[in-house]
Amino acid sequence: MRPELRLPARLLNPTLGSAGLLAAVASYVALLLTGVGGETFDQIRDVGFYNALLVVSALFCLARPARQQEARLAWLLVGLGLLAWVIGDLYWEFAFADLDEVPFPSVADAFYLTLYPLVYAGLVLLLKSRLQDIRADLWLDGVIAGLSIAGLGAALVFGVFVEATGGDPITVATNLAYPIADLGLIGVVVVVLGITGWKIDRAWGCVLAGCVVFGVADTGYLYQTAKGTYVQGTIVDAGWVAGIALIAIAAWQPRRAVVAVRVEGLWAFAFPTIFGTVALGTLVYDHFRPVNTVALALTTCAVGAVIVRMAMTFRRNTALLDMSRRDAETDTLTGLANRRRLLSDLEARIEAGVPTIFLLFDLNGFKSYNDAFGHPAGDSLLHRLAGRLGEAAKPYGRAYRMGGDEFCVIADGDAEGRGPIVVASLRALHDEGEGFQISSAYGAVVLPGEAHELSEALRIADTRLYGNKDSRRASASRQTREVLLSALYERDSSFRGHLSAVVQLARAVGERLALPDEVLQELVLAAELHDVGKLAIPDAILSKPGPLSEDEWAFAHHHSLIGERILAAAPALARIAPTIRSTHERIDGMGYPDGLAGDDIPLLSRIIAVCDAFYAMTEGRPHRPAVSDEHAMAELRRCSGAQFDRAVVDALVDTRREQQIQLVA
Repeated sequence: MRPELRLPARLLNPTLGSAGLLAAVASYVALLLTGVGGETFDQIRDVGFYNALLVVSALFCLARPARQQEARLAWLLVGLGLLAWVIGDLYWEFAFADLDEVPFPSVADAFYLTLYPLVYAGLVLLLKSRLQDIRADLWLDGVIAGLSIAGLGAALVFGVFVEATGGDPITVATNLAYPIADLGLIGVVVVVLGITGWKIDRAWGCVLAGCVVFGVADTGYLYQTAKGTYVQGTIVDAGWVAGIALIAIAAWQPRRAVVAVRVEGLWAFAFPTIFGTVALGTLVYDHFRPVNTVALALTTCAVGAVIVRMAMTFRRNTALLDMSRRDAETDTLTGLANRRRLLSDLEARIEAGVPTIFLLFDLNGFKSYNDAFGHPAGDSLLHRLAGRLGEAAKPYGRAYRMGGDEFCVIADGDAEGRGPIVVASLRALHDEGEGFQISSAYGAVVLPGEAHELSEALRIADTRLYGNKDSRRASASRQTREVLLSALYERDSSFRGHLSAVVQLARAVGERLALPDEVLQELVLAAELHDVGKLAIPDAILSKPGPLSEDEWAFAHHHSLIGERILAAAPALARIAPTIRSTHERIDGMGYPDGLAGDDIPLLSRIIAVCDAFYAMTEGRPHRPAVSDEHAMAELRRCSGAQFDRAVVDALVDTRREQQIQLVA
């Protein structure tokens, strides 16, 4: 890699250099404004000081690409452009200053005019290096602004140049090149401002201000020359010096990259409107007082650009509206149509009476998958299944995501044609791997035969879906329960009678406590399986005739945790796993495994604990003889409020006494 040119910091300090250059320019301007000094002083000021400032400014700008790699070519072009103008000015000063008639065009004009293409190219490269993702409408805003300002300037001053221009074609072309180039320079500045959304940093502020000052000063000089009113040593001369110095100082300002320019709201409308109005005003002015052809051409192009900008804005707004509509009707996670689009499409079909099959799906096992693998994996699974469902539904209709893990399909057809789409959809919503299996339940409605309103169709589909889901859940729950109970009975046949008694008593206590039917079903299932964790307890501990040691008690106390893990691994029974875990907690918080207290213990766990304790006392254990019902109930009352829930104990005692009365009767 080519090494960079490193200059000693003390010889080239950007901050000190910029400050010194500004101070020198300010001094020069002050001298021009005050007009102090005699003829000799004026000569030193207008030649020596003036040319020194120009040379220093050009070299100061060129030092930037010599010292820094960033935007080197851009600043090299700008610096060379300034240097070319300075060389032209020096040549004119020393070759023609004392002549009564200056040759035109000359070598000096070639150097003068070289500034413009080099600076144009440098500004474009700077713009390209500083900005990214510039929208086409911002480029057009800049073009509109540049053409409008250039057209206005041409209307104000260009006529004077045209009237004063004469001679051969080369002379005419050279005379007109200057005002065109100066107006172009000012136009480029406005274009850059429009492209950047009128948000510029210090570097851009300096370079653009320098271009404007230079362009205005040069245009003013040309105008005064054409009118025969130019006098050396006025503020016009200061404009050249100040413009070139500002551009040179800009080269050393810190950059602030604008990654993406966004002009929204009122400002996006204001810029093209304001400059379009300027161009239109110039054309209106031409109707009453004709302007030159160049001004008419520039302003006409500006108005044309405004029309193109309007068409571009309309097209962009239409695209944004379409995108907004698509986003509003698309599920962001899966890419399927969302609930809003589903309801719209379904209602339209019902109103039109189109034969339709409406399918509602709900995933089985998705919650367990989310818990096991995390939500990001769950989102990925939903995205994958949605993609499959979308492909499966294409030959028949369209797939939707209702929300959560619910999906829908709307397909053409009737009841007889329902089979293939149902099979294809169920296959698409099936996935399995190590440690998981995903399937789905569904509800189907045939329209308009089974429903004539949107709400009715949704209700029927939802009812059939959950009827399907409950039947599957009940079947899976029953099969898993039977397997576990069979394992318990094989382990110890005494479990059969104990569990049956606990279940019957728990159900009776639950009924006395007025538990709803669905809660009673959960209670019965949990009561049947509350000892499943004892499958992992050795026989030597379960059947030990004497008291258990401390270590044996600690081992036995793990059976509720083991039972929870066994049931949590079975999706159909996972819902009762927390109940099993807490069956040995105490109301006073001294139980195990979590030390829960009071109402923090699940109610079903409290009921099972009391019923299990009652039969543990009345049936006896290898290390403890059986006691009577009355003795057991008295012990439960004694421990209520501390070990057992008082309300549950009262319900059990009342239940047992009613049962005893019924037996006697």
